[in-house]
Amino acid sequence: MSRMNAKNTGVLLVVLLAGVVLGGFLGYLAKDVPYLTWLNYGQQFGIGSTGQDGVVKLNLGVMVISFGLSIKITIGGIIGIILAILIYRKL
Repeated sequence: MSRMNAKNTGVLLVVLLAGVVLGGFLGYLAKDVPYLTWLNYGQQFGIGSTGQDGVVKLNLGVMVISFGLSIKITIGGIIGIILAILIYRKL
Protein backbone atom coordinates (compact mmCIF):
# COMPACT_ATOMS: atom_id res chain seq x y z
CA MET A 1 0.00 0.00 0.00
CA SER A 2 2.93 2.35 0.63
CA ARG A 3 4.03 1.91 -2.97
CA MET A 4 0.61 3.08 -4.19
CA ASN A 5 0.85 6.25 -2.09
CA ALA A 6 4.30 7.04 -3.51
CA LYS A 7 2.95 6.65 -7.03
CA ASN A 8 0.02 8.96 -6.29
CA THR A 9 2.37 11.52 -4.77
CA GLY A 10 4.56 11.46 -7.87
CA VAL A 11 1.55 11.96 -10.13
CA LEU A 12 0.33 14.82 -7.94
CA LEU A 13 3.73 16.55 -8.11
CA VAL A 14 3.84 16.24 -11.91
CA VAL A 15 0.28 17.57 -12.26
CA LEU A 16 1.01 20.49 -9.89
CA LEU A 17 4.22 21.34 -11.75
CA ALA A 18 2.34 21.30 -15.05
CA GLY A 19 -0.34 23.57 -13.54
CA VAL A 20 2.24 26.08 -12.29
CA VAL A 21 4.10 26.15 -15.60
CA LEU A 22 0.98 26.43 -17.77
CA GLY A 23 -0.63 29.00 -15.48
CA GLY A 24 2.51 31.12 -15.41
CA PHE A 25 2.88 30.84 -19.18
CA LEU A 26 -0.73 31.91 -19.78
CA GLY A 27 -0.24 34.81 -17.36
CA TYR A 28 2.87 35.86 -19.29
CA LEU A 29 1.00 35.67 -22.60
CA ALA A 30 -1.89 37.72 -21.18
CA LYS A 31 0.32 40.54 -19.84
CA ASP A 32 -0.37 42.76 -22.88
CA VAL A 33 -4.13 42.11 -23.00
CA PRO A 34 -5.72 45.09 -21.21
CA TYR A 35 -8.36 43.20 -19.21
CA LEU A 36 -6.12 40.18 -18.41
CA THR A 37 -2.98 41.94 -17.12
CA TRP A 38 -3.89 40.89 -13.57
CA LEU A 39 -3.00 37.26 -14.45
CA ASN A 40 0.68 38.22 -14.63
CA TYR A 41 0.66 40.10 -11.32
CA GLY A 42 2.89 38.44 -8.77
CA GLN A 43 5.99 38.46 -6.67
CA GLN A 44 9.50 37.21 -7.43
CA PHE A 45 11.93 36.07 -4.78
CA GLY A 46 15.12 34.07 -4.70
CA ILE A 47 18.41 33.11 -3.11
CA GLY A 48 21.63 34.88 -3.97
CA SER A 49 23.26 38.26 -4.02
CA THR A 50 21.17 40.92 -5.71
CA GLY A 51 24.13 42.50 -7.50
CA GLN A 52 24.86 39.44 -9.64
CA ASP A 53 21.35 38.52 -10.78
CA GLY A 54 20.66 36.19 -7.86
CA VAL A 55 23.80 34.05 -8.19
CA VAL A 56 26.04 32.96 -5.31
CA LYS A 57 29.54 31.92 -6.40
CA LEU A 58 31.81 29.53 -4.54
CA ASN A 59 35.41 29.93 -5.70
CA LEU A 60 37.47 26.84 -4.85
CA GLY A 61 40.62 27.96 -6.64
CA VAL A 62 40.52 25.42 -9.46
CA MET A 63 36.75 25.44 -9.82
CA VAL A 64 33.99 28.02 -9.45
CA ILE A 65 30.51 26.75 -8.54
CA SER A 66 27.50 29.03 -8.99
CA PHE A 67 24.25 28.66 -7.09
CA GLY A 68 21.00 30.50 -7.67
CA LEU A 69 17.26 30.09 -7.30
CA SER A 70 14.51 32.45 -8.38
CA ILE A 71 10.78 31.82 -8.12
CA LYS A 72 8.00 33.99 -9.49
CA ILE A 73 4.51 33.36 -8.16
CA THR A 74 1.72 34.90 -10.28
CA ILE A 75 -2.05 34.88 -10.17
CA GLY A 76 -2.01 32.77 -13.34
CA GLY A 77 0.25 30.23 -11.62
CA ILE A 78 -2.04 30.07 -8.60
CA ILE A 79 -5.05 29.50 -10.86
CA GLY A 80 -3.03 26.80 -12.63
CA ILE A 81 -2.32 25.08 -9.29
CA ILE A 82 -6.02 25.15 -8.35
CA LEU A 83 -7.02 23.70 -11.73
CA ALA A 84 -4.31 21.05 -11.45
CA ILE A 85 -5.63 19.95 -8.04
CA LEU A 86 -9.16 19.74 -9.43
CA ILE A 87 -7.95 17.69 -12.40
CA TYR A 88 -5.95 15.40 -10.10
CA ARG A 89 -9.00 14.75 -7.93
CA LYS A 90 -10.97 13.74 -11.05
CA LEU A 91 -8.28 11.19 -12.07
